[in-house]
Amino acid sequence: MKNLLIIIIGLIIISSCEGAKKKYELPILGRMQVKDTVINGEKVKDTIYHTIADFQFVDQDSNFVTNETFDGQVYVADFFFTTCPTICPKMKQQMLRVYSAYKNNPEVGILSHTIDPKHDTVAVLHDFADKLGVETNKWHFVTGDQDEIYDLGEESYMIVAAEDNENPEISGGYIHSGAFLLVDQERRIRGVYDGTRPEQVDILINDIKRLISKKAQDENS
Repeated sequence: MKNLLIIIIGLIIISSCEGAKKKYELPILGRMQVKDTVINGEKVKDTIYHTIADFQFVDQDSNFVTNETFDGQVYVADFFFTTCPTICPKMKQQMLRVYSAYKNNPEVGILSHTIDPKHDTVAVLHDFADKLGVETNKWHFVTGDQDEIYDLGEESYMIVAAEDNENPEISGGYIHSGAFLLVDQERRIRGVYDGTRPEQVDILINDIKRLISKKAQDENS
């Protein structure tokens, strides 16, 4: 009887935890400011969240890619280069899982920025995407001005993207974060995940679903 009671209590705790997970709302990451705003003559506190800055790059099909490309979408961003000898191959295999999970969902996009635009031309990125077997309208591989890419990475996505002059024989000449960044429909970062770890990408895939569901609930409320 005592053992049965322990099992029942355990099931209740597990159930409660699962319920908390379902109700859990993803945080809004990054810097934020609280400003006084006057609405209908009344002073209220207005929170301004960190958002991804305006950008314009070119993808593997020579199309311009901007913030508007992902208008109304949730998207996952990362930084890589095609000749990367270290973490990039693992990252791309894991991002393929995200691609496969949401390939037919128009509310989700993927954005991969090369940090080696001198080598990773449109033609190189096109060949890279072809080898992965992905469609441009879902997964954009973009190139552009190197400084703009680095600045966007460091200032907007808050990740490392730089040339490596100390150990280029190991790193391939560049260092960058292995993070996958989940961006919501309002350009806000809602999650950061290790793109080399399958269990982290499992969480990302689930969090994307959560963001889409949250948007639908807000629209219907």
